[in-house]
Amino acid sequence: MTKRRTDGLSKELIVKAAKKLLDDGGEAALTFRALTTHLATGYGAIYHHVANKSDLLAAATDDVIADVMTGAVVDAEPREALRTVALGLFDAIDAHPWVGAQLSREPWRPALLEVYERIGGLLDALGVPGQALFDAAGALVNYVLGVAGQNAANARLLTSGEEDRTAFLGKVAAQWADLDPEKYPFVHKASAQLREHDDREQFLAGVDIFLAGIATLR
Repeated sequence: MTKRRTDGLSKELIVKAAKKLLDDGGEAALTFRALTTHLATGYGAIYHHVANKSDLLAAATDDVIADVMTGAVVDAEPREALRTVALGLFDAIDAHPWVGAQLSREPWRPALLEVYERIGGLLDALGVPGQALFDAAGALVNYVLGVAGQNAANARLLTSGEEDRTAFLGKVAAQWADLDPEKYPFVHKASAQLREHDDREQFLAGVDIFLAGIATLR
């Protein structure tokens, strides 16, 4: 017989348990059956705090994004604050790969609204005008979430296989280096950097390129 918990069950505890299940096994691992087992409680106690799996996924995502926004330096110069927020989101999605998918699936939820509000507000503080502000915010959010999500997916794929990142990149770099340099001049040259590049540094370089571009809009 499964021992039931005797202390109170809060939404905070449920969300924490949900994040653990999601981190360990992805969305498929998050079931209310697994949650009741993990928390040593019944379905009713959980449904008292969350309506369904969608509601729970949203709450878990809100929790992750709230940590990023809280950790961002609020009194920093806007450009540096944007880099901090972008890198914080990259690291959060790397640590919690399911977050990226959830953000794109339900863009009306608080988590994505917080991302847009923070990035849009910082771009506004940089003096990006009118229509350009809307376009710039959308482009930067899409870049951050897109690259972070792809990086997390690649990392999860490699983790589930037998090949690590270094070996995989070495293989791809060798294939690129063997390409005809006249047909693929850029890819052929890039092969030398592909093997040793750092995903996090490359991501941040992209943010800096973006910020350099929006400086021309002011």
